Amino acid sequence: MGVEILQAAALPPAINEQLLRDYTVHALWQAEDRAALLRETAGRVRGLVTSGSVGADRALIEALPKLEIISSFGVGYDPIDIACAKERGVIVTNTPDVLTDDVADIAMALLLDMMRRMPQGDAFVRAGRWPKERFPLTDKLGGKTMGILGLGRIGQAIARRAEPFGVAIAYHGPRRKPDIAWHYYDDLIAMAKAVDILMVACPGGKATEGLVNAAVIAALGPKGYLVNIARGSVVEEPALVEALVQGRLAGAGLDVFADEPNVPEALFALDNVALAPHVGSATHATRRAMGELVLNNLAAHFAGKPVLTRVV
Repeated sequence: MGVEILQAAALPPAINEQLLRDYTVHALWQAEDRAALLRETAGRVRGLVTSGSVGADRALIEALPKLEIISSFGVGYDPIDIACAKERGVIVTNTPDVLTDDVADIAMALLLDMMRRMPQGDAFVRAGRWPKERFPLTDKLGGKTMGILGLGRIGQAIARRAEPFGVAIAYHGPRRKPDIAWHYYDDLIAMAKAVDILMVACPGGKATEGLVNAAVIAALGPKGYLVNIARGSVVEEPALVEALVQGRLAGAGLDVFADEPNVPEALFALDNVALAPHVGSATHATRRAMGELVLNNLAAHFAGKPVLTRVV
């Protein structure tokens, strides 16, 4: 019997097949009785495969006494109890970089869909309304200022895509980035007041929970737009929905939500929002690359080599 792995989240089929070839896999994500599976296998499991949405809480980590590595499918690791992993000496890896371009592309797509009302234009044409009606005028992207909350890999990739559209860039984060010429704001509300578009691209987790609150949304104002491709937890969702419904925000482009896959129904009737089902990294090529990185981190660890993308 090979190294035993507990699999807490689904992987792309080809990646899942490779995992099954390389290891003895216990599919927790498919188990009808999770507790029974854990009782039977916990003492032998040395690796845990999970995802950025499923994660691994303290109870699961502590239930696996021989756990050495958590290899997560996704760049975000906020659902993983990092403090517990550190206490237990468990390595945690994620899959950064390989999904940066796709997430940045979705951010720009949501921004254009929202400002130019592309989904509504599509529905307008399909409904046969064009011969009889004029589609309403929309807003221009060029000349706007975008404030990026979280200028990491993805935030910078979004900025590089936005600039050729004639968009000026500013950013906010815990600290100023060295060698970055874009304007830095050390106060999020001040940045929200100064920009036309607030692009949310920071990590999730307790440190950023509710960071974009009612005060930030109010500062962005009735001519401001918000795009969130980070985590639903970063934005105070009830305040966002209320501002959109009441016309205190020009529009929103959302790929993430507070209680996925549940989306506030009030958003469905609004024509100034663009909604996506958390698909920032959802292309064949990127999901394959993410899965390969999950496997490569496991392989490196169990071969006694440094993992490729260590979080802790």
